[in-house]
Amino acid sequence: MSVFTDTHARPGDAVPPPAPAHVVVAAVRDAARAGDPATLALVLETDGSTYAGAGAMALFGPGDAQLGWLSGGCLEPEIARRAADVAANGRIGWMEVDTRDDAALLSGAALGCRGRLRLVLLPVAQLPGVQAPLQAWLDADGDMQWSIERGGQVTLEAGAQAQAWYLDATEPDWVSADTWSLSSAARPQLLLCGGGPETPLLLPLLRNLGWRTTLVEARGRWRPFAVLADTHRADGVAAALVDGRAYDAALVMHHNFELDLDALDALAATSVPFVGLLGPRRRCEDLFRLLTTASHAALRARLHSPIGLDLGGRGAEAIALSIAAQLQAWRHGRRP
Repeated sequence: MSVFTDTHARPGDAVPPPAPAHVVVAAVRDAARAGDPATLALVLETDGSTYAGAGAMALFGPGDAQLGWLSGGCLEPEIARRAADVAANGRIGWMEVDTRDDAALLSGAALGCRGRLRLVLLPVAQLPGVQAPLQAWLDADGDMQWSIERGGQVTLEAGAQAQAWYLDATEPDWVSADTWSLSSAARPQLLLCGGGPETPLLLPLLRNLGWRTTLVEARGRWRPFAVLADTHRADGVAAALVDGRAYDAALVMHHNFELDLDALDALAATSVPFVGLLGPRRRCEDLFRLLTTASHAALRARLHSPIGLDLGGRGAEAIALSIAAQLQAWRHGRRP
């Protein structure tokens, strides 16, 4: 069993903010481009109760910098210490923390999670060219696939981009596999049709949950919110839908009857699997009466109206939270 005492954190130390996977990946890309002495920590496998699952990642360095979390804060100081060694010597490192037996509840860092976590520590400076597959995943061009061999062979693929490296490696302290394959699904893509009071709350929520967002908005009142999206389009919903990007979900939220009608008509001709419409049921019925029979039929099975889970509350904050919650549930196969 590997348990340690957290002797590195000090009162007053700055606590890194949470960072979704795409933020960590972008930071790894930037560190590689700059040649920074940073280390990517990847979860290889877990057993029992753990904070992070296989494929989760965090970036340590340069210096005391940290982006991402692999535990509730109890493991990161030790990971940071070992990550600094990896960045300095340029060799792959391995780490195991096992808190599954009773002794771990009251000893060491008193983690109390009753789980085992196994990590690989990769020196980013020793991964030349890693930027291309990382950028492909950030652009939602495909799944991200890592293959890591205990002997030091590392490969990364995303979309049409692939890179391979052979690094010096220490031997892990455990024997379970010779090769680990880790997959991160392609980022889901969202088309937000129209801005409104909910937009500055909804877009950051969705991006932090992993969505790659496109805001379609030409009206001057709402255009400033475009900086919160990954992409901004001012040429209309129909134009955004024919640019070749495959959207997983679309939200129709113009707060304008005619603009919403045009958006629904354009979405009817697509295969976007999730279409959410803001507003009460009566408004949806009024919109559908003006759609053609073909558009009505094409949308009915995909339409979620009114969009958002009934969590209680009113106003922009409650609406944004309810929409993000419904998309999170739908993305992970839940049907509330």
